[in-house]
Amino acid sequence: MEEFGARLLPGPPHLLQSRKRETHIMADKIVLAYSGGLDTSCILKILQQQGYDVVAFVADVGQEEDYDLVRERAVQTGASEVIVENLQEELVRDFIFPAVAGNAVYENRYLLGTALARPLIARRQVEVALDVGATHLSHGSTGKGNDQVRFELAYAALAPQLKIIAPWKDPEFLERFKGRQDLIRFAKENEIPIEATAEKPYSIDANLMHTSFESGILEDPLVAPHADMFRRTRSPKDAPETPTRLEIHFKDATPVKVKNLDDGSEHSEPLALFRYLNKVGGENGIGRIDIVENRFVGIKSRGVYETPGGTILHMALRDLEGIAMDREVLRLRDSLAPKFAQLIYNGYWYSPEMDFLRAAFAQSEKIIDGCVSIELYKGNTTIMGRHSPSSLYNQELSSMDVEGGYNQADAAGFIKINSMRLAAHKRILRVTGET
Repeated sequence: MEEFGARLLPGPPHLLQSRKRETHIMADKIVLAYSGGLDTSCILKILQQQGYDVVAFVADVGQEEDYDLVRERAVQTGASEVIVENLQEELVRDFIFPAVAGNAVYENRYLLGTALARPLIARRQVEVALDVGATHLSHGSTGKGNDQVRFELAYAALAPQLKIIAPWKDPEFLERFKGRQDLIRFAKENEIPIEATAEKPYSIDANLMHTSFESGILEDPLVAPHADMFRRTRSPKDAPETPTRLEIHFKDATPVKVKNLDDGSEHSEPLALFRYLNKVGGENGIGRIDIVENRFVGIKSRGVYETPGGTILHMALRDLEGIAMDREVLRLRDSLAPKFAQLIYNGYWYSPEMDFLRAAFAQSEKIIDGCVSIELYKGNTTIMGRHSPSSLYNQELSSMDVEGGYNQADAAGFIKINSMRLAAHKRILRVTGET
């Protein structure tokens, strides 16, 4: 299908297995991660002016853009080819679900929406570059943020032979473009089709996992987000007066079905399931957070996030683990989960340490099967019940009314053994006069 000189590729191949086709490898061909916004539009034009043959790669990760318009703008700006790919299914299946299964929460609060999409986008960008015979990769991420690191670490891990052009770290580019107004002026001078005309009150990034807001007025940590800023979630104050009741089923810690207990509707395909959770979560005001986080480059950054579907899955799976995961396995996994989240946030999805952690986590996720009933109501997620065919919970053993094969007298020796070191510590304190 050809439109505006662009072409749509079919679904992505396996990692780095490029389709064979005859093409002349040009030393100056570059694949740009392109969004159609002000920054990447100007970068596309600058690269073209510098003599590069620019292929614009556009990843659909659920940001709900008008991709016909994005393709048209890229061609008008000078792209020799525009490749748009729908990566939503892969994002859910290969990145969001594994992150939820591994309890990936950065600094105890952030569910890593942007960080999960970047390695997927970078991987496909590399595959496209190898397919079209490009020698360079480029992106529009700034030198202050995390995304530059995430893109470039992925590039280095997947195709270190490709050269990287990152304009926002180039001294000449920084001297020429000191701010947004310089970019807008350049766009007008070069007849680049853009919508930006003035400073936005904040920056927005969206994908299936979340919508994020930062910079602009949000740089002041005392300024509350505007009520009309949010796009994906209702305010809990305006959410329905009647709760929404769901039943979420898991197999090996992966969501396989969600059922609405009120209307009986069901979703089992990964993308449809996650979209539905985003919908009902958003309607009930689930998943808003406002935090100050630590960027990898050493800068503290204030961000506001909406993550309805991801929040629901995290709450449900953590509850199921309580009944189905061995105590020591759970504790060990949770001791490694902060490192898992840090690796995702910092851009190390393709790294030996990530391979190690994911292999260990995969073992911990076996037979974490079952379903969790959860109620959504005015910003809250409340667990109503859980069941697992691989449950480790013994109702008779835990009962206060039934012995269940447990001799309570055995607890005396258990307590005595575990108290020995405490008594020894107290004696030392007395001898040394510390107490």
